[in-house]
Amino acid sequence: MARDFQLPGRSPVYGTNGMVSTSHPLATEAAIGVLRRGGNAIDAAITASAVLAVVEPAMTGLGGDCFAIYAEAGKPLVGLIGAGRAPAATDVQWFLDQGLEDVPVESPHSVTIPGAVDAWDKLLADHGTISLGDAMQPAIRYAEEGFVVAPKVAADWAKFAPNLAAHEGTRDVFFKNGKTPVTGDIMRFPALAKTLRRIADKGRDGFYKGAAARAMVKHLNALGGVHTEQDFAVVAADYVDPIGCELGGRQLFEIPPPTQGITAQLLLKIIAQFDLKDMDPTGAQRFHLELEAARSAYRFRNAFLADPEFMVATSEELISEKLARQLASHIDPQRRSADLGPVSLPKGSDTIYLSVVDANWNAVSFINSIYHGFGSCQTDPETGILFHSRGNCFVVDPDHPNCVGPSKRPMHTIIPAMVMKNGRAELSYGVMGAAYQPVGQAHAFTNIFNFGMDIQEAFDHPRMFGEGERAAYERGIPEATREGLIKMGHTLTEDESPRGGGQGVYLDWDRGILIGGSDPRKDGSSLGF
Repeated sequence: MARDFQLPGRSPVYGTNGMVSTSHPLATEAAIGVLRRGGNAIDAAITASAVLAVVEPAMTGLGGDCFAIYAEAGKPLVGLIGAGRAPAATDVQWFLDQGLEDVPVESPHSVTIPGAVDAWDKLLADHGTISLGDAMQPAIRYAEEGFVVAPKVAADWAKFAPNLAAHEGTRDVFFKNGKTPVTGDIMRFPALAKTLRRIADKGRDGFYKGAAARAMVKHLNALGGVHTEQDFAVVAADYVDPIGCELGGRQLFEIPPPTQGITAQLLLKIIAQFDLKDMDPTGAQRFHLELEAARSAYRFRNAFLADPEFMVATSEELISEKLARQLASHIDPQRRSADLGPVSLPKGSDTIYLSVVDANWNAVSFINSIYHGFGSCQTDPETGILFHSRGNCFVVDPDHPNCVGPSKRPMHTIIPAMVMKNGRAELSYGVMGAAYQPVGQAHAFTNIFNFGMDIQEAFDHPRMFGEGERAAYERGIPEATREGLIKMGHTLTEDESPRGGGQGVYLDWDRGILIGGSDPRKDGSSLGF
């Protein structure tokens, strides 16, 4: 599809020797600098992620988790889970005794031990060419000297002002002159800069051991948390084999559970049971199918997805052709279904995303998150670390595989993706937006591979997401499409804010070019050379 240059929009970015797509221009610029100096995709990705931990604090930070898929040319895919676990002293009975039906977001109990820093350290040690200290330098500079607050960052900051104001230490760090910063303000994080320097000097131990760990544990304990220094000391990112599924001659690879990557795969396999070729990509029928397929896929996510040590269904069962066909059979192509069938297996069972491709066409699909906007809103003033809220993904139900428990990882929403064709990376991409991410990935995938959009058009395209009995639509959805969906039985509501974000790099091996796209719902950009 060719872009109409008379209409608002942006072109994809083209290059041959390297491409970076992130949600913030300062992170993109820092990563491109690494590539130009001869660094590889891993070096650039971790440099960018550290910068984002400073300049996009509502979405990511050192107090969060990280996942990555690395496609090194000519070698098997590498997957990494950098997700921390609940403290060893966690006890579901405490939550039951308190009458809690979930893990409260803005509490120390939602703070699983952050896994991102260990993941960064491991990826660089095993696959990078620079040190963690080198990768931290741009982030240290922005934390010490200051950075200019970008428009979307400012909007996110303001949105969560009441949440930040409710916590003294957090308010002191993230307010300026008694309020959240506005676009164009310069912000500095001196305590975070010291922690970044400690990590640069001592590696992962500068975060998980010694003064930083003691300070973080002391702060969380004062709030009522059961975290210990030992919980921090034993954090270890795990290498895993990404799970692939066949989709029209190419393979979509995802990180296995506890992430919801298999939800994106199941969703796409349900959609693949229908013929998309004559559908209008912005029409009611396309969005109806996407909404109905998502309803089915998410019901299975909610029932079965958990720490793999506790799952009662395998990943292979949850993305099987048999299950996809079964779920597709309950979808009426012309009407919203009141009953999508039982949640049983066929017998037999707030976030940043970035993508980097280097001069050797090694690709990394990389995501880092603190979950909710500003995570748990709990900040240790001594280290400047804002803690994520990933423990909120647990359920308080002893009979559920995702029940909160000691040293357990919760179900995880963040999912980097890698599309392979003929044994080579074809598309490194991801879509942010918490629970929306599987739908976002499916939407972008079908935009590119079914509807012929380029990578930028795929991210520009309007989005819709079903939440309970309602479907929230972005204002870019045409009125005729909304009317058509209402006639099909859908209840619609206008989305309060843009739905997620997304970045990606398409590798065109036939022409020898890299094509980058960056979501206009964020401040970010793609750069290539």
